[in-house]
This record gives sequence, C-alpha cells and structure tokens, in this order.
Amino acid sequence: MKQISLLKLYLIFLKIGAILLGGGYVILPIITNELSKKEKLIPEEDLIDYFALSQSLPGVIAANISMFCGYKLRGKSGAIAAMLGVISVPILCIICLASTLSVLTENIYIKSIFWGVGIAVIALITLTIREMWQKSERDLFFYIILTISLVLLFYFRFTPVQTILTVSVIGVLIQSINKRGKLK
Repeated sequence: MKQISLLKLYLIFLKIGAILLGGGYVILPIITNELSKKEKLIPEEDLIDYFALSQSLPGVIAANISMFCGYKLRGKSGAIAAMLGVISVPILCIICLASTLSVLTENIYIKSIFWGVGIAVIALITLTIREMWQKSERDLFFYIILTISLVLLFYFRFTPVQTILTVSVIGVLIQSINKRGKLK
C-alpha cells in the first residue's frame, strides 16, 4: 500500500466533500473512484465494508467512512485529516447560504437546480446499490437477511436503526447456530 501525506489525504477528501451532493449514500462511487481506481490506496472490497459499517454507526455517513479510510491510511491523524477534508466545503457552503436560504428557495432557477440535483442523487444511489450488489457475497443467508430487512422496513414500518439492530441480532443468531452445526 502506498504511503500518503496528511495534506494529500485532506485534499482528496476535500475534493470528495466538494462534489458530494445528496448525502452519504452517494459517496461510495465517488470514494471508490478516488481511492481505489485513481490513487490505488484502498481495495474496493474494503471500501464497501467501511460503507456498510458507516451506515450502522451514528453520525454522518460521509464523515464516518472518511474516518475509516483515513485511519486505514494514516492512523488517527489520517482519520482526522480525511474527516476534516470531507466536511470543510459543506460547512463553508452552509455558512454562506444560511443567511440567504429563504430568498434562494423561492427562486425558480434554484428550484430547478434542486430538482435536477435530486434526480442525479437518485441515479447515484442506484449506482451505489448496483456496486454493493455486485460485490456482495450472495448466499442463502444473504437472501434471508435481505428479505427480513425489506419486510421489517416496508410491512412493519421499522426505522432504519430498528432494522439494522434487528437483523444484526438475527445475523449473530444464525451464524451461531451455523457454527454449532459445523462443530458437531
């Protein structure tokens, strides 16, 4: 694995934070392109694991995954540099736009931009789903957890947190039963 300076790490995540529209769910294709394909710093499989773990933890997904990546590359200081990079541009934008927000949201051109960005975000989320689907190990256990998750979300109207906690417990139980069966 290549060594990377803290400044370069910060600048990579600054770029990611600057183009990250639509929240943390669209970060996977962007971060994969920057860290796996361009820089060859972290394998794609690791990024998918970091993404999944980032969704399971409280906080902003983009900040969580950037800290995992930064930590892998440079330890604690790398985690801080990557996280600061990914949040710098959004914080500056929020500060600049906060005073003019009410005027901007009434502007027809700004509404049109948000409409277009909303569609692009849907496309990026779809791309994230496709990439995770392609790289997932799909066995019977995968389809059981997927089905349970969908039933909990759509039929029982569980929140994402309730769903993650529930399928985590189910996953541990299934794996425990599976291990016991293999040990005998």
